[in-house]
Amino acid sequence: MIRTLFFMLFPVLLFSQSNFEKGERYFLENNYEEAKKVFEKELKSTNYYYQVIEYLGDISCGLQDWDTGIKYFEILKDKFPNKANYHYKYGGALGMKAKSVNKFAALRMIDDVEASFLKATELDKKHIESRWALVIFYVEIPAIIGGSEKKSQRFANELMAISKVDGYLAKGYIDVYFERYNNALVNFMNAHKIGNSKTTFQKLYDLLLNKMGDKSKAEELKKEFNKI
Repeated sequence: MIRTLFFMLFPVLLFSQSNFEKGERYFLENNYEEAKKVFEKELKSTNYYYQVIEYLGDISCGLQDWDTGIKYFEILKDKFPNKANYHYKYGGALGMKAKSVNKFAALRMIDDVEASFLKATELDKKHIESRWALVIFYVEIPAIIGGSEKKSQRFANELMAISKVDGYLAKGYIDVYFERYNNALVNFMNAHKIGNSKTTFQKLYDLLLNKMGDKSKAEELKKEFNKI
């Protein structure tokens, strides 16, 4: 009887899994519209409910549908209050919505954005993304509502303790924001020396070419990187 029941259920489980995997494949291809269709159908199944919720949140943000993204990530952070990434994603979606609305509406969201990122850092002492978010958050918002280079540097220092590459990139980001290009050059060079990745190259190349106007050094860097 049990064996018969298993084989009756197996095709249903297999079908559900293949739909989930199809949705993942579309998502990884950045085909958000197709991924959304698949995952919205899959949401009716309980097998992967919270995983599907997260994908739908990510897709909504990929499509710049911030309200829907906020809704999905709010479900996750409330259901799993000790999971840092859900607080981070909720804060990220809320922060992007704040950028898309008028200043008065945005002001009402700032505290929740900050609180969500801070909560993520408290829950996970090595959560890189939330610390990056706070580095950017504190330099971008006006001082009158909590913006502060000192606060931004604090989380750049925390990044440095977790990942030297991210730490140098974060400090370089702050330097670029305040137009301290020589300082940024040192930080980005240190990041590239350690990471030697597409990301570190691009940050250093953009600084040399577009901020410092040193085309020859930028091209020299590009040639060296392309040899790898």
